[in-house]
Amino acid sequence: MTSRNGSPLAARIDAIEEAYEFMLAYAAQGRMDEGDHALSQVRALLNGAATALEGVDAAATEAFAGHPARDAAAAFVAVLGEDARKALAAMRLTLAAKSISSQLVDNLNGSIHVRAMLTDIFILDEFLKGA
Repeated sequence: MTSRNGSPLAARIDAIEEAYEFMLAYAAQGRMDEGDHALSQVRALLNGAATALEGVDAAATEAFAGHPARDAAAAFVAVLGEDARKALAAMRLTLAAKSISSQLVDNLNGSIHVRAMLTDIFILDEFLKGA
């Protein structure tokens, strides 16, 4: 999993952000079920985000190897790992649903665990862009 710039962490961030942006639009559609087209899209993007969250803390640790802020980042990466595991649990439960409604995705988007993980990802992404 690598992104346009070749960074494994950036690729994970891209997958998580892409899924989140889609989920915002999907939640607003008022769908009672996935339908054929959305089935492939919502599940594919959620699966991609779930895959990206697995080990995101290890990828972040690797991204900070040799970085002057490595020691300061260690505590933040630990928090990211916890938040990622909690958000991943919510995503896996959503993916286990027979059909993913807009309301279910809206609730997933509103989950404090998902929001905490997203905020962690946004902070990490912005920090590394300026590093």
